[in-house]
Amino acid sequence: MTTSENPKPKIIWLNTLLFTITFLITVIAVPWYGIVHGYSFGLWLALVATIGFAGISITAGYHRLWAHRAYDAHRSLRILFALGGALAVQNSALHWSSDHREHHKHVDDNDKDPYSAKRGFWYSHIGWMLREYQASRYSDYNNVKDLQQDPVVMWQHRNYLLLTLLTTIGWPVALGLLIGDVWGAVLLVGVARLVINHHTTFFINSLAHIWGKQTYTDRNTARDNGVLAFLTFGEGYHNYHHIFSADYRNGIRWWHFDPTKWLIRVCSWFGLTRNLRRTNGYQVEKARLEMQFKRAKARVATANETAVQKLHDEFDELMQRLRAYYQARKQLLDGKAKAFAEHMHVPTREEMQVKVDELRAAFEEHKRAFRQMLRQQLTQHVS
Repeated sequence: MTTSENPKPKIIWLNTLLFTITFLITVIAVPWYGIVHGYSFGLWLALVATIGFAGISITAGYHRLWAHRAYDAHRSLRILFALGGALAVQNSALHWSSDHREHHKHVDDNDKDPYSAKRGFWYSHIGWMLREYQASRYSDYNNVKDLQQDPVVMWQHRNYLLLTLLTTIGWPVALGLLIGDVWGAVLLVGVARLVINHHTTFFINSLAHIWGKQTYTDRNTARDNGVLAFLTFGEGYHNYHHIFSADYRNGIRWWHFDPTKWLIRVCSWFGLTRNLRRTNGYQVEKARLEMQFKRAKARVATANETAVQKLHDEFDELMQRLRAYYQARKQLLDGKAKAFAEHMHVPTREEMQVKVDELRAAFEEHKRAFRQMLRQQLTQHVS
């Protein structure tokens, strides 16, 4: 509650006017122009391409490259991401990364998390940018000293306003002149595109902390959501990201929609990206199983002690099988690497492969049995 002693922070009029005016133009002027004059097929293609370039520059550049250092990128790719980030109009990479690191460090802390989801959907989605909530740290970049050593990041930071004007206004105008429809290009590729890029990105701060599953951890509000992943170039697997933020992937399964991950991986084939960081499979599987066990234990907490103890025993045995499998797998991979490096044959490699396959099969079978037991316990408890 606001009082005279504790008034609301001052309104940031530039942000407020930017968000309000661009939104009103998008919902009123853009459809009106489309009905009266129409938009060419070329403009629709340009809209999709520009959304993609700006969006992927935020996810692959601002987020996974600079905020989390999940991989390293060639200078040419960093320059593209810097230009695309200016086109997205979400502040400089330096400032964006500083805010985001604070978010991860203090997630859900209403006083320290710049866009804490516990302050509500509106605040985490856009409200935090409309008032001077973070005025005290607008020029404090102590948490991104590593990025201050990147000449591309600092070039974009120093020239952010100019780059933003050239990309967000210059590009649509140039496109409009090229195809003979300046107003159509400005409205569709300039304004509507900006609003779409803004709010789909903002969904990660808001909806991704409200809607979805807590697959790996419940220590914060982050959720995994495939729908949001589709709208945000793979960023919707947010529960995974918050527990394994150094991973260059957000969607780790082959069926997960994560074009940002695919781009980073493909670029590595051409030497544009390197040192792609991945979370150890043991840690991922362990976190997933611990969450399943935690939910089951909470639901059968009032059952008899024998049932609860059986859950504990089965879970402990499953964890032992998991450790044994990944230890054997590591030994096998280390052996192959040594053989390759020394150009020599490892006599026990085939035996090690058989052992790994057997342990994996045993673990998968035990995991299925454990999940079946969880379902039976929950069914008995509910009935």
